[in-house]
Amino acid sequence: MASAEDDIAVTPVDRAIERLRAIYRGWTRETSMAQMRSDWDRAFAGCSVPMVCRPVSADGIDGEWLVPADAPSDKAILYFHGGGFRIGSVVSHRDLAARIADASGCRVLSINYRLAPEHRFPAALDDALTAYRYLREQGLRPADIAFTGDSAGGNLVLAAMLAVRDRGLSLPAAGALMSPWTDLTASGASYESRAEADPIHQRAMILALARNYLGKDGDVRDPLASPLYADLAGLPPLLVQVGDRETVRDDSTELAAKAKAAGVDAELQVWDGMIHVFQMFPEIPQAREAIASLAAFLRNYLHIGHQRAPQ
Repeated sequence: MASAEDDIAVTPVDRAIERLRAIYRGWTRETSMAQMRSDWDRAFAGCSVPMVCRPVSADGIDGEWLVPADAPSDKAILYFHGGGFRIGSVVSHRDLAARIADASGCRVLSINYRLAPEHRFPAALDDALTAYRYLREQGLRPADIAFTGDSAGGNLVLAAMLAVRDRGLSLPAAGALMSPWTDLTASGASYESRAEADPIHQRAMILALARNYLGKDGDVRDPLASPLYADLAGLPPLLVQVGDRETVRDDSTELAAKAKAAGVDAELQVWDGMIHVFQMFPEIPQAREAIASLAAFLRNYLHIGHQRAPQ
């Protein structure tokens, strides 16, 4: 006989949450960093769309080109993966980056920037800037490059743009951010208002990741570590996507508000019922919709032809 619980439909978001919890349940205080990184890569490895994946060394930074059919050779998206600056790689984020490449019709360079605690701030940012310089050295104009990233990678999108601007260099055409982690102080109201709705990311965890990235003496308000506290004037157009269930929701909503106030062309999309970086889960219908919207944004600013339907 069916129970009442059996009558409750399990949604794609529920299944995504269980995938995440299954990983975290296997970790204890004794689990090594290497094991955590391996577990994360294994959990999200694979590629669900046809794609040429080609390893590359971007001026010494290990990375991977993801090239869809008929992609223009003079355009590129530079992708920074998430993982709290602690885990994540081109392997764990290959499918997400590939689906962005496929939907946009643009090749993507995804990089393995250095991770903490072995390499603390600003090592990841330095690697992001090296990858941007590499693309420029390949003959690409800044107007033909866009930055994209999720979570900590969204932080790097902004930090790299700020560093490029402050050095008087030419900025990329645009930036697309998925659930960007912009405030390492974790001071947004959503850390409390969304605490019960967010199945994974609680404030204590976020603060621990911030300490891991910065070290005990690091400044959580350094604008290159917490871009929410930066002067955002002069940045290129930004698209910010975030789920309404996220404790880090306000990292996105406040960033978009500050960007607009600074004169930046910033579009904010808050996705109802969605979790942190829901775009990683192709089984979630809203993930496909979000990637289609993100791809349209990128194609517009990179001046690439008509958009392809995401798979």
